[in-house]
Amino acid sequence: MLMMPLCILPLITRAFFDTRTALFTHVLSMLILGTVAPGGFNFVYMQVIAGMVAIFSIVNMRKRSQLFLAVSLIFVAYMISFVGLSLLNEGAITKINPMQFLWLGINCLLTLLSYPLIFFIEKSFRVTSDFTLMELTDFNSELLRDLGLKAPGTFQHSLQVANLAESAIYKIGGNSLLVRVGALYHDIGKMDMPMYFIENQSTQINPHDELSFDESASIIISHVIKGIEKAKKFKLPDIVIDFIRTHHGTMMVQYFYNNYIKSFPDQIPNEDDFRYPGPRPFSKETAVLMMADSVEAAARSLPIHDQDAIDNLVEKIISKQIESGQFENCDITYRDISSIKKIFKKMLTSIYHVRVAYPS
Repeated sequence: MLMMPLCILPLITRAFFDTRTALFTHVLSMLILGTVAPGGFNFVYMQVIAGMVAIFSIVNMRKRSQLFLAVSLIFVAYMISFVGLSLLNEGAITKINPMQFLWLGINCLLTLLSYPLIFFIEKSFRVTSDFTLMELTDFNSELLRDLGLKAPGTFQHSLQVANLAESAIYKIGGNSLLVRVGALYHDIGKMDMPMYFIENQSTQINPHDELSFDESASIIISHVIKGIEKAKKFKLPDIVIDFIRTHHGTMMVQYFYNNYIKSFPDQIPNEDDFRYPGPRPFSKETAVLMMADSVEAAARSLPIHDQDAIDNLVEKIISKQIESGQFENCDITYRDISSIKKIFKKMLTSIYHVRVAYPS
């Protein structure tokens, strides 16, 4: 029984689910196996301790090397618990069979099979693990590299949104790695027509000046559809594509809609021509990204970046999203939203703080 790599179970479960699910699954499985395994209590005790060490060693998975660190910690946990139980049962350390340490070492080496098993499960059942999400954060990936070259302003915007959203979701509880990946890829649809988005305009020429308001709105809205198409072409996971679909929800392209009303006061505009197709956010992560995307983009346009201006901006934008029902499908609370606002205000103030004027 010492050679059985039972810690594969919590490692794989944690790769696809949260810590609580992995811990519950592992403890329950070991209690069931303990009814038939030799040395019931000793078996359950060792496996539960090793499994807990495995789970908590990869709580914040950011590097593949953490899996090897987890296996090393599992071996240490096995050794300590095994020696402790042996001393209780045998009364002397000299009575421990050295070969049993070899079996424990082989056990830990076999635990490394969890990595290819995770890959196999992903491909077989089309689910996404933290390992895949980590790979998607690599700036050398083809999509992110193209985004940085074709739409550098959008790329910088996405980085700032990722930092805001990750900090917020960490505070209220959620998958910080997932929201970071979603933020990095949410605007990839802007690559096809980058100059129609203000963050990529390096000159005073604005191509929207030659278009009607509804045509301009159509181009702005199209970046969501194009982003979904590009994500599917590059086989991004559905859980990441959801961020592209929902990051504007069913909000209006307010700038062009308001200009249309001012220019043609006698005409009634078709709101569907100025409204994003949705759907609305349906998780904490997608809701946080929507808020972070809006406040970061709006903060860039502020003429003065003082504390009051940033505070009023954050309050105004998020309140508008709440009033339009964008978060009705999310399991997010007003307390969460209050915490998110505080984080955004603090981070945006730090980003745009006034610097000391150095002498020339």
